[in-house]
Amino acid sequence: MKDNKIPISIAIVCFNEEDNIERCLKSVSWADEIVIVDSFSTDKTVDICKKYTDRVVQREWPGFRDQKLYAISLATHEWILSIDSDEEVSDELASEIQERLAKDLNAYDGYIMKRHTFFLGRWINHSGWYPDRKLRLFKKQCFTISDGNLHEKFIVKGKTFKLNGELYHYTYKNISHQLKTIDGFTNIQTDEMIKNNETSFVVLKMLIKPPVNFFENYIYKLGILDGLAGLIICMLSAYSTFVKFAKLWEKSKHLSLNESRSEFSGLKD
Repeated sequence: MKDNKIPISIAIVCFNEEDNIERCLKSVSWADEIVIVDSFSTDKTVDICKKYTDRVVQREWPGFRDQKLYAISLATHEWILSIDSDEEVSDELASEIQERLAKDLNAYDGYIMKRHTFFLGRWINHSGWYPDRKLRLFKKQCFTISDGNLHEKFIVKGKTFKLNGELYHYTYKNISHQLKTIDGFTNIQTDEMIKNNETSFVVLKMLIKPPVNFFENYIYKLGILDGLAGLIICMLSAYSTFVKFAKLWEKSKHLSLNESRSEFSGLKD
């Protein structure tokens, strides 16, 4: 098996992740190469990274998609494992990755893994958060990445295989952190929706989609079994949906007002 060992490059992007990055890097210390692209962190992130690799590059933040593509472009091996700084490769997943690559001998072009999230003092087993299957291991020449700078998705042109090992995810520090993240993410979402002309029936969606979102996650996806944490997660997911469409309405109205003013100004001239 060792004779068939396939070298792997780890690609990570980060910014001010001193609380998470060491756990992440320890979990991939078995890899042949670790490439990190840091967005000029102001905490101890870079110092911690340099303890594990000399492939640390700093680059201004252009968005999730572009930064991850850049990190992957710096990797020297054919196989890439792309993970986030708040994630950890479990021992089971690390062993499975190495064993499958050696055994499969390039039979597949990508591998899908389950992401298991820890939040509010417990592992979340339902609520639309698990199993959160992610394609994160792939051949460098076979992958593409979805458009948009939020919830980017890796796509492989070829055969994929589902792994059993888990990728651990240590998400928000607390509810305040989640609310702050919701505020930032909904800004990005609404900007992209306006860019893509997705501004029809906004008020109707604002009324219907949040309760549907809650029912889907709490009842259909069994968030109720995650206890109080599940209730909080599902309520905040519905809240995030409401905020997204509320902001979309606000920005659309602002754009329409500016266009009207511009047309009026043109008539005056």
